[in-house]
Amino acid sequence: MHLVAINIDSIRIGSPLPFPLMDKDGILLARKSYVIPSRRDLEEISQRGGGLFINVADSEALHRAYVDHLYGLVREDKPLGEIADTKISGDALTERQAEQDDRMDWLDLQSISNALLRDTHPASFRDRLDRLLRQLRRHSQRNPDGTLFALIYLSATELQMYSATHAMLVSVMCTLAAKEVLNWPEADQQLVGAAALTMNYSMTDLQDRLATQVEPPSSAQRAEIERHAQETTARLQQIGIVDPDWLQAIQEHHRAPAGPLAPRSRGARMARLIRRADMFAARLAPRASRLPISPAAAMQACYFDENQAIDDTGAAIIKAVGIYQPGSFVRLATNEVAVVIQRGLNTTTPRVAVLLNRSGVPTIEPAIRDTTMREHRIVASVAHKEVKVQLNLERLLPLTALPKSDRPW
Repeated sequence: MHLVAINIDSIRIGSPLPFPLMDKDGILLARKSYVIPSRRDLEEISQRGGGLFINVADSEALHRAYVDHLYGLVREDKPLGEIADTKISGDALTERQAEQDDRMDWLDLQSISNALLRDTHPASFRDRLDRLLRQLRRHSQRNPDGTLFALIYLSATELQMYSATHAMLVSVMCTLAAKEVLNWPEADQQLVGAAALTMNYSMTDLQDRLATQVEPPSSAQRAEIERHAQETTARLQQIGIVDPDWLQAIQEHHRAPAGPLAPRSRGARMARLIRRADMFAARLAPRASRLPISPAAAMQACYFDENQAIDDTGAAIIKAVGIYQPGSFVRLATNEVAVVIQRGLNTTTPRVAVLLNRSGVPTIEPAIRDTTMREHRIVASVAHKEVKVQLNLERLLPLTALPKSDRPW
């Protein structure tokens, strides 16, 4: 158990506790759902325990309670000074959240994204959105290969929280392409990432159902799919998203036509980038009714537009993430099967870690290979369904962050 101290102002008097309160040694002071009747009682509990502490795993509940507390002060017409003081404690909470964010793994981020896409409360939605975007941006800046590795692997291997994982992957892909290839301004990079993350906000539940549904979509489901871009735009406006380019990118992300990006408006450029990344990511993901295709096959489909011409938007995505992306599987000239851990100097020569030796036996320790070398060149992409090895993300992710000085190539 990892304990973090919380501010006394984060606790709402007279409401059930959303988390257990503990002292500095982890001894229970007040159980979850306990109602603290008065401020005096709360202060006594805090003094008795040498402060108030919660398990870091309960921080999301703390955040919701804190937001509710602010709204309670507003509804009660409390003086602005008191509300401002409460926000100061919120800054401390933000610092604690930043520390916690560094300890979160990708399954945590899946859960956060899943909760975000179901949140209809204006204040908590925007706060959650900004927090998740900061986390994705930090991961992408610190280790873009590890970020792609985790999201592509999770997208291709599980059905749970499909919509949340898909949204994060498309957001990261769009941000990387905007930054590393298209050279968009920082503001545009962040905006296209936000739009991609929220593009399917109105149909999160439906997306998750369809991922586990064996039969084809019903007529009602198809109708919801058809109108989801407009419905998402309307719902985002209702909760305070008013940026016209953000909304245009979402409204047009399923009908942005083929053609060059340069002549388009800002929102239309983002819509086209989201559309192509969305199509690529969707091909990677499994459904109960079908298996995912290999990342290389998905990327080839992304390279050509609707008229079977080379698509400059798809090409930008390929240059950003590679033909063989981190998290995908490949077969080497040695007949070894490896997982891609880092993008290479060009799109076809990534760094890989061998998982199956030439006899098809799992390796005890993954051997690093440089695919620029002829004897270790990639000869084929391998679909995830063909590799009967369960990856340990915690074990493999450090390999995606090897600095140049430590690399064996």
